[in-house]
Amino acid sequence: MIISPSVLSMHYDRFNEELSVLNETVEWIHFDVMDGHFVPNLTFGPDILKAFRRNTKLFMDVHLMVTDPDFYSDVFAKAGADSLIFHYEAYNDLEKCSALIDKIHGMYLKAGISIKPATPVETIFPLLEKTDIVLVMSVEPGFGGQKFIPESSEKISKLKAYKTARNLNYIIEVDGGINDTNAHEIVSDGADALVAGSYVFNGDIRTNVAKLRGNKEKDSN
Repeated sequence: MIISPSVLSMHYDRFNEELSVLNETVEWIHFDVMDGHFVPNLTFGPDILKAFRRNTKLFMDVHLMVTDPDFYSDVFAKAGADSLIFHYEAYNDLEKCSALIDKIHGMYLKAGISIKPATPVETIFPLLEKTDIVLVMSVEPGFGGQKFIPESSEKISKLKAYKTARNLNYIIEVDGGINDTNAHEIVSDGADALVAGSYVFNGDIRTNVAKLRGNKEKDSN
């Protein structure tokens, strides 16, 4: 299982300390980019990503919650992203989404597609043969600290069944309201990667990551 803490919830007055812990405990870092238009909040620019890139070798999982993902794909690729995940809803057009996936692959990055809670998961099935990551938003995108939407579990299960039936290799990633009480069930539904922000950073990072994994593998090293 991949744990991808959302650094939107990081304590930036303790940047070096917390990043050092992440370097020892997780596989990915989830980087939320919001433009104030696609979602009402406004977050990080590329210079912040560059700062992370200089201080970590972790996989930089960049989630573009923006109205113009084509433009921002160039910006954050140059800043050090390892993957670029954009929203189907930015286009509501399969051909445009497919073209952006091809562009991201052309930059030698992993390409991901994300859907909001109201979007049926079947909408993106035609894209999945060429997609590396599918990000299921289990809360409304734009703000941290929300509760997991139960209907997301069905989406995860459908993605897992589609993946298995067609022998595909995309990573099923889930973002929103994940904690130690629901992580095991979400993984059982088919998730490969869990994004958690508030839960990871509110308290001891090592302990919280170990609880998400459901065991003490990180404590036993």
